[in-house]
Amino acid sequence: MTSTPRSSAPADHNALPEHLGHIIFITAAAAMGGFLFGYDSSVINGAVEAIRDKYDIGSGTLAQVIAIALIGCAIGAATAGRIADRIGRIRCMQIASVMFTVSAVGSALPFALWDLALWRIIGGFAIGMASVIGPAYIAEVSPPAYRGRLASFQQAAIVLGIAVSQLVNYAILKGAHGDQRGHIIGLEAWQIMLGVMVIPAVIYGMLSFAIPESPRFLISVNREKDAKAVLADIEGADTDLDARVAEIQTAMRREHKSTFKDLLGSRGGFLPIVWIGIGLSMFQQLVGINVAFYYSSTLWQSVGIDPSSSFFYSFTTSIVNIIGTVIAMIFVDRIGRKPLALIGSTGMAVALALEAWAFSAKSGATLPNTEGTVALIAAHCFVLFFALSWGVIVWVFLGEMFPNKIRAAALGVAASAQWIANWAITASFPSLADWNLSGTYVIYACFAVASIPFVLLFVKETKGKTLEEMG
Repeated sequence: MTSTPRSSAPADHNALPEHLGHIIFITAAAAMGGFLFGYDSSVINGAVEAIRDKYDIGSGTLAQVIAIALIGCAIGAATAGRIADRIGRIRCMQIASVMFTVSAVGSALPFALWDLALWRIIGGFAIGMASVIGPAYIAEVSPPAYRGRLASFQQAAIVLGIAVSQLVNYAILKGAHGDQRGHIIGLEAWQIMLGVMVIPAVIYGMLSFAIPESPRFLISVNREKDAKAVLADIEGADTDLDARVAEIQTAMRREHKSTFKDLLGSRGGFLPIVWIGIGLSMFQQLVGINVAFYYSSTLWQSVGIDPSSSFFYSFTTSIVNIIGTVIAMIFVDRIGRKPLALIGSTGMAVALALEAWAFSAKSGATLPNTEGTVALIAAHCFVLFFALSWGVIVWVFLGEMFPNKIRAAALGVAASAQWIANWAITASFPSLADWNLSGTYVIYACFAVASIPFVLLFVKETKGKTLEEMG
């Protein structure tokens, strides 16, 4: 079978330019799930204080309403792969689209706090599905020569979704004259913020009807004729379709279906490489990055910045997030994963320490001018250093570092650890901030510092190595 790809490669190379626009459309349509992932994850930022005020709840209860979506995320991510293998990738996208739509409508029109929480769980389930199905589908329909660049569409779509959600929130707040509970078309501003997601959710569903099913799935359900039609469409009519189908079939037969037991070492604990994956996932969240995306408007308002300005800073932070992600995409294959991780950890540690220092000067509900300026600059630097490093390289590491025989199961465990750490940070921040805002950022800074020896001592560089070399 080793000679098959070589014999068809010239035809593929010549055909690709003619089909590249179509392939980009297919990839972008699938990446709409990533856009919704980012949008739904961060849109709640604009509604936090309004929800607290409307339902007259304390920080602990508020945190649970915000964080409860992560339970749905974990369930959706854990089950999406099996659902996709049974009914197909496209059907999974359509289910996620419906759940995003239902969640948006329900969240905009809640009867009480309990059903707002329910709609957030449903939205979280859709996020979890999108986080798994998008990358899997893109990998399966991308020609090998373009797979790396096309795979980056998912991460780019996520950070774009975060930015657009903050821009929409800012525009809606302006329309409500700076009042999160101000009325627009008969609803409060925060309800409009949560409801606007209906638009991209419906677009995602419509696009899913315009793109083909994954050839890998079609072959798995014995629809080889349909698979060949898709392969001809995305790889060119000159492709040796019989050889490509045989190649995919052989790869599928060779795949080892890893289980949880495969991850255990001789003493009953996880293998060392699994613990390293869990550590990377947890450090990515324990530095407090999602505080910047879930609570930044609340944070700035708590130190005396007016709501309109706080929403604007949330938007500028998300733009910095995009810039950092682009930097990471440019350099991850040039300077390597470990150097980027160490640069990011160092930058985050300094930025978080500066934020902690600035917030220590908080007097009542305000910051002095100097400390306020330092806090704003440091917050943007923190997001920049995270985005150009840990925001991207953790997923690159997790996709490369595990041996083939345990990759799928190990990825599942590492991803679960990430959702758990995300939940812990999201659920604890309001109460910690009430206790001591500066102290909270000292904790995040300590995690950033601790990530440096962790990377130096335990994480091996994966740049330039084949997946087979990982074990």
